[in-house]
Amino acid sequence: MSRQNQSDQTATAPITLEEEKIDLSDQRWDDALVLIIFWVLAFIVFLQFFTRYILNDSIAWTEEIARFLLIGVTFIGSVMATRKQSHIAVEFIYRWIPRTGRRIAQTVIDLLTTGFFIMLGVFSAQIAGRTGQMMVSLDIPKSTVYWIVAAAFFCMALCSGWNMWRHLRSGTSKLIDPELHADQIRAID
Repeated sequence: MSRQNQSDQTATAPITLEEEKIDLSDQRWDDALVLIIFWVLAFIVFLQFFTRYILNDSIAWTEEIARFLLIGVTFIGSVMATRKQSHIAVEFIYRWIPRTGRRIAQTVIDLLTTGFFIMLGVFSAQIAGRTGQMMVSLDIPKSTVYWIVAAAFFCMALCSGWNMWRHLRSGTSKLIDPELHADQIRAID
């Protein structure tokens, strides 16, 4: 069969799409909080676009609120990522060191990460305590945003500490024994 005939047959072949089941088993209430804030942010950005470019008269508070909601989505979403252990990590080194070294490295990383989140939570709380300004367009203290960031860092520290406890108790993690956790790691097709 010539190449032209093969390409004609493949071009007319029906495409079959298989639906993958969506697994929402690892979703919790705090994940819903991120989703709600995200959609409120999306609505406010659309409202800002509509009033500015369609009505030629923008609503003053939309830009400021959108910025602070984006900060909220970022840090509250980071709590979710910490809980799910889905923050980025350099996994290359883990493949070349023995299992004992991987366990030690995982413990050190867990300790450093938890300490880092606690430190950033303390710093954010200090900044929130020192901030006395009000938002420009709304009568809300700017410190509210910093308190949310501080709370998110402390929640990340709790999740990170819990993950560390689970790693120490079970003796394994996605980085220590990737073959045991292969079903939790999504394949890249």
